[in-house]
Amino acid sequence: MRKILAVLMAGALAAALASCAKKQSPQEKAAEKPLVAFVTNNVSNFWAIAAAGVSQGEKDFNVKCLVRKPAQGTATEQKTILEDLVVRGVTGIAISPVDPANQTDILNKTAASVNLICHDSDAPESNRLCYLGTDNYKAGLAAGAEIKKALPNGGKVMLFVGTLDALNAVERRRGIFDAIKGSKIKIVGTLTDNADHAKAKSNVEDALVKYPDIAGLMGLWSYNGPAIAEAVKAAGKQGKVKIVCFDEEQGTLQAVKDGVISSTVVQQPYEFGYQSTRVLGALARGEDAGIPENKIIDIPVKVINKSNVDAFWAELNKRIGKK
Repeated sequence: MRKILAVLMAGALAAALASCAKKQSPQEKAAEKPLVAFVTNNVSNFWAIAAAGVSQGEKDFNVKCLVRKPAQGTATEQKTILEDLVVRGVTGIAISPVDPANQTDILNKTAASVNLICHDSDAPESNRLCYLGTDNYKAGLAAGAEIKKALPNGGKVMLFVGTLDALNAVERRRGIFDAIKGSKIKIVGTLTDNADHAKAKSNVEDALVKYPDIAGLMGLWSYNGPAIAEAVKAAGKQGKVKIVCFDEEQGTLQAVKDGVISSTVVQQPYEFGYQSTRVLGALARGEDAGIPENKIIDIPVKVINKSNVDAFWAELNKRIGKK
């Protein structure tokens, strides 16, 4: 009797193990909802647009995506966030590295545990699977072309950005310098604010005092646009000092509409969030994520000025569910 019972138990155990080891069908695997994450480089309103893309991506691609924003916009905060997300058991992370040159170790450590991709700002020396976002050098060229249009006779121009450690800032700046070669435009400096929005505005105020003959101001990160516009209006120099900036924060678009900002080079942060969830969901399921051979998924920029700002703004509000 005992032998029979032992045989039956062994058979049941073998059947249970075989059942556990059974491979999922493609349909079963596709029905799973992977847990992934989207990590920004600061808390700018720019990322609210990306978060709306994440929300839509969760629905369309059957994933759960955690959005994490470092309050101070530092590499140290991003390191803590990455470590926490790995412990949480996410299958993939999309990150905009603050300081890619000095984050290679933590990025590679993360990439050894989960599917890691970069968005907005790349870390090409890391083991990330791809970069998804803007060709920032081309975006810089577009911004440079805009400041040339705004200042056909040239003049002094100051640049503003959070940090020059981020690759997107480096490449945009390089594109601007290349675009203005041979013109009468002179870049007199680049002021950084470490993602401190109050500092971003005070930098503009300082520049207006130090260079009373300044002709143009350019903001390389999203919150720089509203900061520049506010400082210029407070100084009573709207229209006298030309402004070209990046991205589509509400304050930036209103300043374009009001004629305070000449133009803004907008990325598509909604697509950053939306496409990140698509790619990470596909990777989690072992599906084709559509990553090209060069590992770059390019999301083109648009130039927004007074002629097209209303149409662009209406479409943006529709996408993010704002009336």
